[in-house]
Amino acid sequence: MYICICNAVTDKAIRAAVAEGARSIRDLNRELDVGSQCGKCTCVARAILRAEQEQLADQLAYAI
Repeated sequence: MYICICNAVTDKAIRAAVAEGARSIRDLNRELDVGSQCGKCTCVARAILRAEQEQLADQLAYAI
């Protein structure tokens, strides 16, 4: 699903960026230009970022 219409950024691209090390909206902005135009996508992008970070943390905790 498209999260940032202005820059054609999908939720899949955001998840991939988090998996590759993005840790903040600023990181997503640098890598994908999320929120660089109208900014309406930042709330949803932040929610995806946090959910992915929690999921990665759970996977690490489970692996240990």
